[in-house]
Parts: sequence; structure tokens; C-alpha cells
Amino acid sequence: MGLLKFLFITIMVLWIIRLLVRMIFPVVLKNAFGQMQNQAAGQQQRSARPEGSISIDYMPKPQKKGNADKLGDFVDYEEVK
Repeated sequence: MGLLKFLFITIMVLWIIRLLVRMIFPVVLKNAFGQMQNQAAGQQQRSARPEGSISIDYMPKPQKKGNADKLGDFVDYEEVK
């Protein structure tokens, strides 16, 4: 009798989970795809520029050029064969 009760409860729980997944999963997917579409549309609007225009988003900081005196001595050399 205990085995039948266990099987019945297990089957009922799995059946309820299956129904919930069938009802919730499409809503979750719909929201996720809607968010992805909104993000893609936002990126297209930002990148909508006339053809041939140039946009620089990142400018590296100019490197400090050192003084030649601080760089060290330059030694001339000749290659001996």
C-alpha cells in the first residue's frame, strides 16, 4: 500500500511540475527574446550614422616622451667580422 501511495504522489508532483513548466516557460522565453530585441534595436540606433562618417570612441592617453638626457648614453659601435 505504501508503494502505491508513493507512486501516486510522485506521479501527481511530476504532472503538476509539467503543467507549471508548460505555463511558465513560454512566458520566460517571450520576456527574454523581447529584451534581446530591445537591446539589438538600441545598438542599431546608436550605430545608425551616415556612410563614411568616422567616430572615435577611445583615445589612448599620449605617452610622455622622456628627455634624451634621461634615457642614457648612446654608444656607437662597429661590427667586426
